[in-house]
Amino acid sequence: MKTNMEDIDQLIKDTLTQEEAKFYNELDEQNVFQMMEGLFKGKNSWILILMNIVMIIVFGLFIYCAIQFFNTDVTNELIKWAVLGTFCMMIVGMLKLFAWMQMDKNALLREMKRLELQVSSLASKMS
Repeated sequence: MKTNMEDIDQLIKDTLTQEEAKFYNELDEQNVFQMMEGLFKGKNSWILILMNIVMIIVFGLFIYCAIQFFNTDVTNELIKWAVLGTFCMMIVGMLKLFAWMQMDKNALLREMKRLELQVSSLASKMS
């Protein structure tokens, strides 16, 4: 299967112009670090930067809650700090989930662009 896929890729690259081939090579699969870097490129990079700042602040608040939790002996304060710490971790988890969903969206868009390029290449070869 791998050889068949490489043959198809080579066939597509042969039918593309030099500029299209360069674009096609940029659409290759990315590792996790490249995907995370890709989050900070594009129109919505400002919101991801803002979310990371908020995430750092909320995580700092979680650390403060954990310290206060272990430094108190009063049951009501233990409950208060535990609930606040749990709430902070839920916020951090949801912000991370949003970032992972954006990474998945970018990967899907990259694959759609590859498919569009392959379809247009094969259509031009058939005519």
